Amino acid sequence: MKEKVTVDVIKKLPMVRSFIEFGNEHLGALGYTEHSFRHAGLVASISANILERLGYPRRDSELVAIAGYLHDIGNVIARHNHGQAGALLALQILRELEMPWHEIAMIIAAIGNHEEEYGQPVNHIAAALILADKSDVHRSRVRNPEVVDFDIHDRVNYAVKHSFLRVDAGRRIITLELEIDSAISGVMEYFEIFLTRMVMCRRAAAALDCAFSLVINGTKLL
Repeated sequence: MKEKVTVDVIKKLPMVRSFIEFGNEHLGALGYTEHSFRHAGLVASISANILERLGYPRRDSELVAIAGYLHDIGNVIARHNHGQAGALLALQILRELEMPWHEIAMIIAAIGNHEEEYGQPVNHIAAALILADKSDVHRSRVRNPEVVDFDIHDRVNYAVKHSFLRVDAGRRIITLELEIDSAISGVMEYFEIFLTRMVMCRRAAAALDCAFSLVINGTKLL
């Protein structure tokens, strides 16, 4: 492929569409929250916006959008180590598109490092992807139709009525702003299941020479 690969090209590939669709179905069978085209597209958009606002080159924003769209593709194989599986699948996809090796290297490193169990912001692409992925907390992702059957993950996600990742380039602060219905889930429950994610976000922000802040219902907690 002679022209530079873009996220719009990636979105149209039948292999990508099928793998995201089936990966989301597999996670639904396991009781996980939504990981569909909505999540993939949102993470791609947010991650690109982070780098744009921080002044990175436009091509880097395109690369992180590609990484964001493909980051969960490994769920088609298995949930465990889906980041590493996804990186290998992305390698095959991008190699067939004849993307330059240095661009492929940054993308697959980001995908392979987005899981909180072992992921690290090894480059600025990975850092932006981590922040975008972990900021997608919202009630629309809950697939369990029975509120009485919610586990803590369903309850916390369903309690979040609004989420927004704010990038203050001048002050070098990245803030995750959440509005939570405390009648459904308390703030402490959020920390109980998402503490490791917030620590990961702090490392990712630092890799972009920024501080990370968490604001819930107008109160700064981090």
